[in-house]
Amino acid sequence: MKMRFLAAVAAAMVVVGASLAAQVGKSQGVIDANTATEAQLAEMPHMTPARAQALVAARPFASILDLNKFLLSQGLTQDQANAFYARAFVHINLNTASQQEILLVPGAGKRMAHEFDEYRPWRSYAQFNKEIGKYVSADAVARLAQYTFIPMNANKASDADLLTIPGANQALVDRIKAGRPYKTAADIEGALAKGSTTPAEAKRVARFLTVE
Repeated sequence: MKMRFLAAVAAAMVVVGASLAAQVGKSQGVIDANTATEAQLAEMPHMTPARAQALVAARPFASILDLNKFLLSQGLTQDQANAFYARAFVHINLNTASQQEILLVPGAGKRMAHEFDEYRPWRSYAQFNKEIGKYVSADAVARLAQYTFIPMNANKASDADLLTIPGANQALVDRIKAGRPYKTAADIEGALAKGSTTPAEAKRVARFLTVE
């Protein structure tokens, strides 16, 4: 009986620990389109210096759908935009992304759009690796994960967790921590907007966070 109790406690600790793990998929070579330099973007498939400059001027993009709309407005075909996404992307929220957003993830397709939705709510990448790993190889799971994020608890996330947010530095992490405790998403945006961060940039960062 005692052993069973200890095992249950240990399992609970694993779940809690997983919920606080880094919550932005680790890059396997894909960069964040909202934080990449103009020079980096100009090297992407079907981009030109002029397009890269226009992209930077239009940032931040609130979602991959907004970026997709922008690229198409710049004269790219959907196939050309998809080739761009193999190198640069705007992360999708695993818990709220629409099928349309998921289908823009290179290699996802309708099957993964279904699986991403079926296992919601996602709490950690350990869970993601386990569930999506039932259908594809570990390498394929990692490639898919890099396009995604699971919102982290703004009140409890560690420095290491917060630094996984694209473009984050210690100053941003300190600003997030200084605003604790948060009660609403609006509180997060308000704390982020202090200093030199613009309202649009505050919204970009805030989408990686949640209040629990």
